[in-house]
Amino acid sequence: MPKATDLKRGMIIDINDVPHAIKQLEARSPSSRGAGTAYKVRYTNLKTGQKLDEVYKGDDFLKEADCIQVKVQYSYNDGESYVFMNMNDYSQYNLNDDDLEGQKEYITEGLEGITALIMEDNILGIELPASVDLEIIETAPGIKGSSATARTKVAILPTGLEVQVPEYLETGEIIKINTTTGKYMSRAS
Repeated sequence: MPKATDLKRGMIIDINDVPHAIKQLEARSPSSRGAGTAYKVRYTNLKTGQKLDEVYKGDDFLKEADCIQVKVQYSYNDGESYVFMNMNDYSQYNLNDDDLEGQKEYITEGLEGITALIMEDNILGIELPASVDLEIIETAPGIKGSSATARTKVAILPTGLEVQVPEYLETGEIIKINTTTGKYMSRAS
């Protein structure tokens, strides 16, 4: 049973015996002393598609839906849906754009380390790896000698994601992005 502090986008939580996928997650720090951090979560009901907003304290326990977790690889996009291949038996699962809201910006062809959440032979959602490596396709020219400063600039990645990166990075470099926060972590090694 995960605590509210352990929640991630894409997790499937059981609310009143109905699976709900976490689509948005926001941590709100307290404004007064002694107050705990509040976690605002937006769910999508996986049976009806309805949205549900909930707020939790950091030590609140939630029940994960009873799903099978399967390692998959992203194969391709056929226009309306994203196709994932099971790494064990090579079966395929499809998810549409709405199912991947907030996650598709990190998905590139051949991406591994994805966990599919399966219930009754249907894919409910995916959990992304903690970080992904993406190439900078557009950014302002790098500034020599600026590695000691903390100034940043916007970089555009192949998936359309825009992130703030240090000034010294240039177009064509591969960087590591945190899939939970959507922020630059480091150069990829």
